[in-house]
Amino acid sequence: MVFVLIWSTGFIVARFVVPDAPPLTFLSIRYALSALCFGLWIGATRAAWPVGRAQWLHLGVTGMLLHAAYMGGVWVAVKAGMGAGVVALLVGLQPMLTAIWISNGPGAQRQHAVSHRQWVGLALGLLGLTLVVWRKLGSGEVTAWNLAMAGVALFGITAGTLYQKRFVTPCDVRTANTVQLLSALIVSLPFACLETGTIPWDRTHLLAMAWSVLGLTLAGTSLLYMLIQQGAVTRVTGLLYLVPPVTAVLAWALFGESLTLIMLLGMALVALGVTLVVRAPGASRGG
Repeated sequence: MVFVLIWSTGFIVARFVVPDAPPLTFLSIRYALSALCFGLWIGATRAAWPVGRAQWLHLGVTGMLLHAAYMGGVWVAVKAGMGAGVVALLVGLQPMLTAIWISNGPGAQRQHAVSHRQWVGLALGLLGLTLVVWRKLGSGEVTAWNLAMAGVALFGITAGTLYQKRFVTPCDVRTANTVQLLSALIVSLPFACLETGTIPWDRTHLLAMAWSVLGLTLAGTSLLYMLIQQGAVTRVTGLLYLVPPVTAVLAWALFGESLTLIMLLGMALVALGVTLVVRAPGASRGG
């Protein structure tokens, strides 16, 4: 639940930052500062680094997918005019795509086969997710470009989660995150150099950067890393169904956005769907 709450604030930060700042520039600075903070933490605690060239390579791939592709795609899509609710809806398809993949993918994935009860939970979660964000779907705000960027984000979070569970062996979350962040920085920085405009370093943007580094990256991505390592993939990704509803509540509290009866019904369906996914009999097989 702590992870869901932290992860949901990512859309709130984007709403504050993206209208006035180049997204990939902001994210590149975020990756660099986060890696620096992890580096200081690692130096103070003498945390162990991943062993073997293959492990570093796998962590680098997950960093490109979970950081550069996912967050970069979301922020660029919002910058290009797509509403945060639409992005949340599209990225919210991830648990369904994950379930489809692990139930039909290579034999190595079948240890996490999805039960019938979990499929029902995923379907209810998708229905509830749609009800929550449907009111935010605006005519004319979706273009080929921002839709493609949202697709990049969806691919990044889905492929990154599956890849990490499949190939990354358990290691210290601090050093693993540092490798991932540096990989994301290497990928994002060249694109950031192509952006125009500068970041207005006022109080809002400084606070947004501080929370992005300390809350979203150091806490949020570390929790995601540990959840993937400790639980079956479907159970972990099923929790992401809660992100758009929680985001809607935060937007109501911070920006005064209304919560309609349909949205509340959607939140209830999401909660029920997540319960079925996480607590279904046999859900922890192979996890």
